Amino acid sequence: MPTVDDILEQVGEFGWFQKQVFLTLCLLSAAFAPLYVGIVFLAFTPDHRCLSPGVAELSRRCGWSLAEELNYTAPGPGAAGEASPHQCRRYEVDWNQSALSCADPLAGLAANRSHLPLGPCRHGWVYETPGSSIVTEFNLVCDDSWKVDLFQSCVNVGFFLGSLGVGYIADRFGRKFCLLATTLTSAVLGVLTAVAPDYTSLLLFRLLQGLVSKGSWTSGYILITEFMGLGHRRTVAILYQAAFTVGLVLLSGVAYAIPHWRWLQLAISLPIFLFLFYYWCVPESPRWLLSQKRNAQVMKIMGHIARKNGKLPLVDLKMLSLEEDVTEKLSPSFADLFRTPQLRKHTFILMYLWFTSSVLYQGLIMHVGATGANLYLDFLYSALVEFPAAFIILVTIDRCGLIRPLALSNLVAGAACFAMVFISHDLHWLNITVACIGRMGITIVFQIVCLVNAELYPTFVSVLALTVSRLE
Repeated sequence: MPTVDDILEQVGEFGWFQKQVFLTLCLLSAAFAPLYVGIVFLAFTPDHRCLSPGVAELSRRCGWSLAEELNYTAPGPGAAGEASPHQCRRYEVDWNQSALSCADPLAGLAANRSHLPLGPCRHGWVYETPGSSIVTEFNLVCDDSWKVDLFQSCVNVGFFLGSLGVGYIADRFGRKFCLLATTLTSAVLGVLTAVAPDYTSLLLFRLLQGLVSKGSWTSGYILITEFMGLGHRRTVAILYQAAFTVGLVLLSGVAYAIPHWRWLQLAISLPIFLFLFYYWCVPESPRWLLSQKRNAQVMKIMGHIARKNGKLPLVDLKMLSLEEDVTEKLSPSFADLFRTPQLRKHTFILMYLWFTSSVLYQGLIMHVGATGANLYLDFLYSALVEFPAAFIILVTIDRCGLIRPLALSNLVAGAACFAMVFISHDLHWLNITVACIGRMGITIVFQIVCLVNAELYPTFVSVLALTVSRLE
């Protein structure tokens, strides 16, 4: 009996219908980028110093420049490799006393500044930035700087916990249902994040958004591959992930134009509501419907694809719907991923690859955000290297297969990360270059592992396999 791939050859493997669905869902992939790495701009840490009452008034009275103010009133630089003391410590001096001179206000208090007592920044901080971030609003610096990492960890924990349920929902209730439900929830939580009144609620909304957001991206990925004919499946899967890179490039421009984190969060969250129009634009996957024995809907969608592509409907669609995949189960189960020794091996290997890839990918992005001289340009440059990565895969995948490029790319990414340990922070250009090489390597790994995931598992557990193996 003919398979779905056989029918797609006749109604069009990559006709007008598939192109429309592909371009439509690529917007979803691009919109996922700000959630995944938006912390670079939402929680950037600008130069800062302790706020000392009276210093601003003294500086105005004396006519100091900013450099002179820091020289006269802030502790000097610390040891190499350490944060400057003025970022987290201040002189325990009453700057409102009238006896302080403009030439050297501390000279009359101690012969040597090192003898002056230092204290914590009890009155807050002054941030050298025209905009704002989560760091500047909630003072996540010095002893509280770990809370920035906790903010990103919450979305990663959400990815982990959400993967346990979202994949099951997509395989049990449909790719389209999962896509729409997770998209709506993610958009609402994104808006709530933008108006969060305190740090605790910010963490809660971030965690909940992580629970659902990856489900929309994954459902879109599976939908695209299941609508395409066999000869185009790998290409559109790679280009769908390249759309994520387009989202990274656009994010750097939007973040530059909107330097205030709350408005930036709204700018990247509100457009997600538009994806709810997918209810009318994107049909359910016929492969999934077939695995669920929903024969009438399969026939209707195949007929729709044929009309969109300018082909005649086929008379043997009923035979296909009755005969294909009769052995597949109606309900997916986590146990299906470990049912045979071969599946167990594939699942554990892919889980390990996803974990290492996610750690390296986010680590390299955070490295650029932490050391960049110009945050926006460095982020843009590092994002642009992902386009050559996609091109390399498109050129080599049919010639070299999947395993050799996967192994080589892992080696390149690992070597780049190892080399960065020995590169001085003063060599900014070299740091960025090596980080970009590592970024290219790990991007290739990500794309190949996605392809392997989609090809190894049967239809009724394909999303479950993709999400569970991505427990990161």
